[in-house]
Amino acid sequence: MKKSLTIACIAAAAASVAMPAFAFEPDRPVEFVVTAGPGGGTDIFARTIQAIITKYELMKAPIVVVNKGSAGGAEGFVYAATAKGDAYKLTFGTNNAYLLPIRAKVPYTEADLTPVAALASDEFVLWVNGKSDIKTAADFIAKAKAAPGELKVAGSQSKDVDQILTSMINDATGADIGYVPFKSGGEAAVQLAGDHVAANVNNPSENLGQWQAGMVKPVCVFKSERLKSETKVAGNEGWSDIPTCKESGIAIDNYAMPRTVWMAAGVDPDAVAFYTDVLKKVSETPEWQKYLADTSQSGTYMSGAEFSDFIKKDETAVSAVLKREGWLAN
Repeated sequence: MKKSLTIACIAAAAASVAMPAFAFEPDRPVEFVVTAGPGGGTDIFARTIQAIITKYELMKAPIVVVNKGSAGGAEGFVYAATAKGDAYKLTFGTNNAYLLPIRAKVPYTEADLTPVAALASDEFVLWVNGKSDIKTAADFIAKAKAAPGELKVAGSQSKDVDQILTSMINDATGADIGYVPFKSGGEAAVQLAGDHVAANVNNPSENLGQWQAGMVKPVCVFKSERLKSETKVAGNEGWSDIPTCKESGIAIDNYAMPRTVWMAAGVDPDAVAFYTDVLKKVSETPEWQKYLADTSQSGTYMSGAEFSDFIKKDETAVSAVLKREGWLAN
């Protein structure tokens, strides 16, 4: 018995050494601020993380999810920015956190926020109607050049990620493709399925149902390599069967929308380190892998210098488009 107790004590001591010790750990409820309405992609992103943290007891403090999605997410980021130094608010968004202040007059700047981590990337796919004779990206561009201004791409909102990508396609190919904004990717999917527009650049999950029904079809993905999933989702075709746009006629290497987590400026670095560690553990769970598969996203965890470098590169690339189009806020 004494020997068993000794072994147990040694094991417990070893475990305590292996576990990271943090100078900060929340001791009251933590607010998850969602910069979108209930049921949307950002809301599901935040609530999935909440569920995983709760299941694996990665944090002792309870979590309260609050939706503040008005003004394209600006409401949530302003709310975060005004809570300077508050270690009990995590804000969930996309690249809109740092792109909104560039393209719109909002009462916060990127400097008012502290980047914590990015956990996933929504990819962008060029889709056409299921009955279209377009088979490749080269076909699409050839058709666009044959009828300047006539081909229309449907997308979500104006001067946002979908229209920015459409502008990048025009710049990369010399084509003149028009853009028609709608309220959501879902509406853009309906417009394409009904053959009211020539294409859209929806994320994989936004057109999945229409693809499975044969109403739309993918042409290419704006990614440096093909999507990894080999699961067949539409007849004999799966995500990995979609060629990259760069290899098939549109010279755009990578274009994706990261799922990001932020805190207010002035937060103690120990608090940032604690949440970064928690989110890293979330990204390593089977539940997170299922979330990625279910939403057709790529698992791209970034924090620290890697995340900061990504933000700078993305800002530079997008700012060039906004400047060219005259969409800069200032």
